[in-house]
Parts: sequence; structure tokens; C-alpha cells
Amino acid sequence: MKRYLVGAVAAVAITVAGAAHAQTVIKLQTANAAGSFSLNYLNKNWVPKLEAMTYGNLKIDIRPSKSVVPHRETPQAVAAGILQGDLNAVAYFAGRDPVFGILGDLIAGYDTPAQKQMFFRFGGGNEVLQKAWDKHFPGKMHVVGAGPFAKEAFVSTTPIRTVAEFKGLKLRSPEGMAAEVFRRVGAAPTSIPFPELYTALEKKVVDAADASSYTNNHALGFNKIAKYPLYPGIHSMAVLQFVINQKVWDKIGANGQAALETWYYAAWTDMTRATDLQDRKLVAADRAGTGTKGITIIDWAQEERDKFRQIARGAWEDVGKQSPLAKDAYDAHIAFMKTMGLLK
Repeated sequence: MKRYLVGAVAAVAITVAGAAHAQTVIKLQTANAAGSFSLNYLNKNWVPKLEAMTYGNLKIDIRPSKSVVPHRETPQAVAAGILQGDLNAVAYFAGRDPVFGILGDLIAGYDTPAQKQMFFRFGGGNEVLQKAWDKHFPGKMHVVGAGPFAKEAFVSTTPIRTVAEFKGLKLRSPEGMAAEVFRRVGAAPTSIPFPELYTALEKKVVDAADASSYTNNHALGFNKIAKYPLYPGIHSMAVLQFVINQKVWDKIGANGQAALETWYYAAWTDMTRATDLQDRKLVAADRAGTGTKGITIIDWAQEERDKFRQIARGAWEDVGKQSPLAKDAYDAHIAFMKTMGLLK
């Protein structure tokens, strides 16, 4: 009996030791800048949870935008194994194929982040995104999920109360769908990486920006120099993808895959709610005059929102004709929005 117990303990010790050495570290680069609320929230509240959920077998390491590779080069880095995955903005890759523009931000399409998250999980969005990456990096990347975590608050150094007041504005916008919509309302969009936006606003390289949540914009100081934010947002819910190198995905096995999917959906839902709550608190303080000094929050009239959406719908349709995958994305969006009662 004693010999049996000693053998059993030794076997357990070997198993535990093996598990400790088998930890997989998943290094990600995100679209969020260092110091942003969302990046800090994930690192503080959710990075430790994955390691705990998997008894130390999986560890996630989330890095700020541009900290490892340039912001548009994360797919190459994931495919090559330089990064094990990314949480990057899908719209950054619109230059590869228009499908990434349509999936990355269907401007003025959805009313809430939850609706758009549902599109990716249940409406075919993840499947189209996977097809897109299979085309560009066959067998190299696995899409775990995708979706926005906030309805963005447009930041501006000048008041924009109507669609007409976009005319002539220099603004920061992602490539693809977003840029096309802003061109159609008379603005001059340019693509600037998120970490460079503060300097671009400060030096008046741009007058306004399709930026991030009110909370992120506040944390990064945008509202101190661009004192006319639009809230609630009129347009944008930037989609961040969660993709993993295919070899890493295969390596972690069914248990690790299930844990990673569960972690992602729980973390994204939690961060969406935390961001919304923090947005509301900051907006209330700024409107009451107890927050950011000299700020004027603009809430568009429904008539102007409707005008903007009608212009955006024309862009959706036209961009959807630019490639077979873009058409797949457009058709999936339209079908899902009809299911949700957003379109007739």
C-alpha cells in the first residue's frame, strides 16, 4: 500500500510539473493605446482570470497598439507567430479587401454594441471574417470572435451639429467604409493611428476624429483639446477582432479552446457594460460643469441622425459590390438587421 501511495504521489507530481512547463503564453497586440480605459480594464480585471480559469495552462499578455509591430501589420505577425494573436481593429485592414471595411465598422448601422456583437456571433459575421483571413493567410489564423465594446463618441475641435457641418472638415477616420461615408458628407478623412491622434488634434492636422468611447477619449486627454464631443455617438462602433495563430489554437486543444472562447465573450460583455457606465458618469459630470473644463457635449437631433444613416446606407451598398467577400458581409449585415427590426 505504501509503495502504491508513493507511486501515485510521484505520478501526480510529474503531471503537475509537466503542466507547469506546458503553459502557453498568448501575446496579443490591441488597437487601444497605452493608458486607455479599455486596455487598463482588461489587464486589471480579465488577464488574471484566464490563467486562473485554466489552472495556469494559458496566460494572456495584451500589449498596446504599435508596441510590437505597426498597427496594420498584426495579421502578418500573427500568421508568422511573432504575435500569438491580436485584438486589433478590423477596419485597419480595409486596404487588403473591402470586406474588412464593412466588417470593421458598418457606419450608422446598429443602435447598440450588443446588437453588433450578436451579428458576429449569431449572424454570420465571424464566419465571413474567417473566410477573409483564410483567403489572405490560408490555415494561419483562427477567428475566436469579434465585436465592438462601445458606441464611439466623436471628438471635435469645432461644433458639428448637423450633417452639413461636416463639409470641409479634416478628420481622422479608419480606411474603407468609414472614410467613404465621411467623404460623402463632404469631409476630408485621413487615416491616423490611434496612438498618434492626440498630437494630430493638438497640432490641428485634423479638426475632428472618429476616435473611441467617451471614456477612452477622456482618459487619453482628447476632450481637453477637442471640446465639442458628439455623445451619444452618431456613427461608429469599431469592431476589434480576437484572432489566434492557428498552430497555437490547435496546440491548446479542446479544453483550452473552450476556455479561451468563454473568457473572450465574458470579458467583452463585461467591458462593454463597464465602459457604458463609465461613459455615463463622465458625461453627467461634464454636462454639470464638474468635469472637463469648457466642454460642450453635442447630441444630434433625430432628423440629422436619419440623414446621416441614409447617406451611410448608400455607402454600404456600394462598398458591398467591390469584392465577393464584401458582398457576403453586406448580405449578412442586411439579413441580420432585418431580423433585429433595424431595417425593413
